Amino acid sequence: MRILICIDDTDNLESKGTGAHALNISTEILNNNWGTPKFISRHQLYVHSDIPYTSHNSAMCFEVEVLQEEVLENIVEYCKTYLKEESAVGSDPGLCIVVLDSLKDKEELIGFGKKAKGTVLTKKEAYETAERLGVHLSEHGGTGGGVIGALAGAGLRLSGSDGRIKGKYFIKLRNEVVTVEEILCWTDIQEVREENGSALGEDEKILLGEKVKGVLLDGKIVLPVERIEGASDSQAKWQTLSKQKIKKY
Repeated sequence: MRILICIDDTDNLESKGTGAHALNISTEILNNNWGTPKFISRHQLYVHSDIPYTSHNSAMCFEVEVLQEEVLENIVEYCKTYLKEESAVGSDPGLCIVVLDSLKDKEELIGFGKKAKGTVLTKKEAYETAERLGVHLSEHGGTGGGVIGALAGAGLRLSGSDGRIKGKYFIKLRNEVVTVEEILCWTDIQEVREENGSALGEDEKILLGEKVKGVLLDGKIVLPVERIEGASDSQAKWQTLSKQKIKKY
């Protein structure tokens, strides 16, 4: 059984971020032998004065291959308890859990996620959507407004083409040159792709920049790169995106 777990609005400006909470939850699921979690993705939602958020208004989501159907209730109850006890003072945490095999309308969930990237949505809309789709949605403190982002984040993860992967690659190799083959061998990155283009061959050389981040595209962990203007044949022709440019994902 495959499920998506997405959380939103668990932090304040002084606390650990929602990504750290997502990692804690995924680690506990693994340690309890409830399932095998996959990578965590960060999904940017609409930034608007009518939407309360801590710093960037983003949700964190990950997939779990649940080992036995009977432990699903354990996972749900653990997530609810964790958010209630560990979310920061003043936060409005929301939890969404999607059982993919029983999801009633994949495209509606994806559509809700995409809408949340450019529209102010309400808790009522989120709960009504979740009920139609047969999705778990619950709030665990404050106003509970995080249910909107939690549902949206799950939809965006399900789309397969939204969000940045939690964590950085090659932290100690800034300004070093590596090949695509080395990147694919050393990490969980599945493809190195020219921005807005196609995948690069394994022999292509990549200059690693200040913040090497993977993104979710076409269901794959992709490292987007851009061409280095004026590079000779003997030099790296590509470089990872700057910290500013990667923010658009």
